[in-house]
Amino acid sequence: MWDLQKSQRAIVIAGCLGMAYTQLTMSPATIEFARQHGADGFHVGILGALPAATLFMQFVAAVVVNHLKYRRTIWFAVSILQRLAYVPIALGPWLLPELSGLTWVWALILATAANHALLHFCTPLWMSWMGDYLPRDGLNRFWGRRHLWMQWTAALSLLVAALLLLQGGWPITPAFAVLTSVGAVLGIADVLLFKKVDEPPVHRLPQPTLRRVFSAPFSDQQFRSFISYACFWHFAAMVGAPFISLYLLEYVGMSLGNLLLMWAGSWVGGAVLSRSFGGIVEQFGHRPMLILCTAFKATNMLALLIVPARPELALAVLAPVFMLDALLNAGIAIASNGFMLKNSPRENRTMFIAAGTALAGMVGGVTAVGAGAVLRGMAGWSMTWAGGTFVGFHLLFAASLLLRLVSIGLAVRVHEPGASSTRHVAFQLIGATPLRMLRFPVGLYRDAGDMADELGAEPADKPPAGTEAA
Repeated sequence: MWDLQKSQRAIVIAGCLGMAYTQLTMSPATIEFARQHGADGFHVGILGALPAATLFMQFVAAVVVNHLKYRRTIWFAVSILQRLAYVPIALGPWLLPELSGLTWVWALILATAANHALLHFCTPLWMSWMGDYLPRDGLNRFWGRRHLWMQWTAALSLLVAALLLLQGGWPITPAFAVLTSVGAVLGIADVLLFKKVDEPPVHRLPQPTLRRVFSAPFSDQQFRSFISYACFWHFAAMVGAPFISLYLLEYVGMSLGNLLLMWAGSWVGGAVLSRSFGGIVEQFGHRPMLILCTAFKATNMLALLIVPARPELALAVLAPVFMLDALLNAGIAIASNGFMLKNSPRENRTMFIAAGTALAGMVGGVTAVGAGAVLRGMAGWSMTWAGGTFVGFHLLFAASLLLRLVSIGLAVRVHEPGASSTRHVAFQLIGATPLRMLRFPVGLYRDAGDMADELGAEPADKPPAGTEAA
C-alpha cells in the first residue's frame, strides 16, 4: 500500500478522472442527445431528478456497511459497473438504428437511474473510507486543493467536448458516443487508482439494528440542523436547476458547442478560490461558508430571468454569472463535505453521510419531477409584461429564486458552536477575492505551479498558497 502522501496524490488524481467522467457523460450533450431523440420538458425533468431521487441507495449502503469489515471489494465491483452504465446507450443508436427515438430517450432514463443508483451506493462507502483514512488536521485544506484540481479538469473536459462539436461538426449521436466512451475509460481509471490506498477496518455499531442505524443522525442536534438546511436547499435549487441547459438550447437558441463552452468557463470560476475556500473553512468553520455561498446562489436564477432570448448576448451575460455560481457551488461543496466528515462519528459514519445527502437529494428529486410536469403542462403558455415575454421556464426560475433566498435562513440555523461569525469570514473573503482577481491571469500560472508542487512532493500538512493571508 502507498504511504499517506502518495495516497493523497492518488486521491486527487482519481478525483480529476472521476470529474472528467462526470462531465463527459452528464454534460449538456446528454440533454441534447435526449432532445434530438424526442425528449421534452417532462423527460428532462426526470433526468434532472434521477441524481437526487436515487440517493436512497445511500441508506442501503449505510445498512450494508455495518455488516462489513472492509468496504474495498464491494466498492470496486459496484463502481466499475456504474462507470459502464451509459456505454450501451451511447452505442445503441448505431447498433440498433431501427428503434424509435423515444425508445432511446427512455433507455437513457433507465441508464441514468442505474448510473446514479450505483454511484450513490458507492458514495457513502467511499466517503466513510476517506473519513477513516485521512487525518482530521488539515482535512478541509486537502479537500480544497482536491476540489481545485477537479474544477480545472471539469473545465478542460467540457472545453474538449465543445471543440469536438464546434470544430468537428459532428452530429450529436456520434459525438455523444465518443464522449461517453472516453468518459467511461477515464472513470474506470479513477476507480483503479484506489487499489493501493489503504483502508482502515469499518467501525461498526455494536448492535446495528435498523432503528439504531437510521435514527442516530437525526438524534444529533448539530447534524440534524445540517440535514434541515440540505433538504430545503435541494428543494429550492431543483425547482429551476435541471432546466437551465434545456432553456438555453430550446428557448434562447444557443448552440450546444457554445453552451459547453459556457459551462467550461464556469468551472474556471469555481477553481479560482477553491484552495482558499478550503483554508478558510479549516480555520473559521463550515457554517459561515454555507451561509455566504447560499446567500448569493439566487444570482444565476435572476440572470436567467432577465437575459434576452438572443444567443450571443445570453452567452456574454451568463458566462461570468455562471463562473460566480460555480465558485459558490465550490464553497458549498467544500463546507458540506467537511461538515459531514468532521461531525460524523467513526461508528455509523456511513449512515451520517447518507443522512446528510440522501434525504435532501430525494427531496430534490421529487421536486425536479414535479417541476418538469409543470413545465410540460405550460407548453405553449406565454405572458408579456414590461416589454418582455415570459414562458414556463421563467416561472420555475422565479420560484427557485425566491426559495433560494428563503434557504439562507436555514443555513443560518446550522449548529456549529466552534465556527466564527459570518461577518468575520465575509471580511476574509472580501480581502482575498479582489486580490486573486487582480492578479489573474498571473494567478493562474501561480496556481498551476502550486498544483504541480502538490502532485510532486508537497507535504500533506502544508497550507495552500494564499491561506495565510486569508
